[in-house]
Amino acid sequence: MLGPDFSVSDLSRHPEISEVEETGNSFEENARLKASAVSEKIPGLIVADDSGLEVDSLGGKPGVRSARYAGEAAGDVANRAKLLQALAALPLSVSRQARFRCVLVLAMAGKMIATFEGVVEGRIARQEEGSAGFGYDPIFLPNELSRTFAQLSAEQKNSISHRGIAVAQLRAFLETCQLGG
Repeated sequence: MLGPDFSVSDLSRHPEISEVEETGNSFEENARLKASAVSEKIPGLIVADDSGLEVDSLGGKPGVRSARYAGEAAGDVANRAKLLQALAALPLSVSRQARFRCVLVLAMAGKMIATFEGVVEGRIARQEEGSAGFGYDPIFLPNELSRTFAQLSAEQKNSISHRGIAVAQLRAFLETCQLGG
C-alpha cells in the first residue's frame, strides 16, 4: 500500500520476535506498544498498526477487542456472528452507525516518531455480503456506498479504507522527512 518507492517487510522474516501483547485501552496505545517493542529489536524504521471496528449502539464495541470479540481463539466468522447477534437484540430503530479506525505508529530504536490515524464511517449491514477482504468486511457498508468492503476490489477498498487513509498519511510523511535508517 505504500507504493513502489518503499521497501517493506513484515515480521515473518523475524521469527525470533515474539508477538507483542495488546494490553492498551486504545488503538494508539496498542500500536505504540508494538512499535516500541519491535523497534528495540530491529534496526531501521518500524511501522506498527492497530485497528478495529467501533459500533455506536454497542458503546464503541468491539473496539480494541475487534480481533478477539467472540473470545481469544475465535476467528472472523465467530466475531461477525457475535456482532450481528448483539445488534439483532436491539430495537430495529437503533442506529447501526459504525466506523473502522486504524492507527499506525512509526518508530525507530524504541522512540516514537509519528502517529497516523485513518477513520472510515459507515454502518453495519443486517447480513453478510461479499467474499473479499477479512474480519468485519462482509458486514461493513461504508457511507456513500451500497456495497460492503467485502464486495469491493482491493484497490477500491484501499482507496477509501481506514488503513488506506492512515497509510497515505504515512507515505506523505516519509516522502517529506529526512529520517535515517
